[in-house]
Amino acid sequence: MKELTTEWVAKADADYATAGRELRVDNQPNYDAVCFHAQQTAEKYLKAFLQENDIPFPKTHSLIELLELSLPLDSGLESLRPSLIRLGRGAVRFRYPGETADKNEAKAAYEAATTVRAVFHAQLITSRED
Repeated sequence: MKELTTEWVAKADADYATAGRELRVDNQPNYDAVCFHAQQTAEKYLKAFLQENDIPFPKTHSLIELLELSLPLDSGLESLRPSLIRLGRGAVRFRYPGETADKNEAKAAYEAATTVRAVFHAQLITSRED
């Protein structure tokens, strides 16, 4: 893996770990933060995938925009669209006053991030080890 790709993956995994830890907290869990870090996991994995494949990408937080850039490389990534839509909505919806995520929403976001992470882990890490 390229050095910058490795950095994107490390950042994505750090967000994933943060989301998981916060989801497991019993005392004053921040479910909004779970949703945010779950979205960040997906965003950074998409950017790692694009980086590894020398595809330039804009400074954006749009998971769907990043997905569209990724599809020419692997049309199978289309299966991630529902998870990416969920993650994109949750990250914005719960970042500002007005709405707060509950445990079920946070669990769903974490599960979506887990799905995205598994796909890109296979793309970036497992396939490079063969």
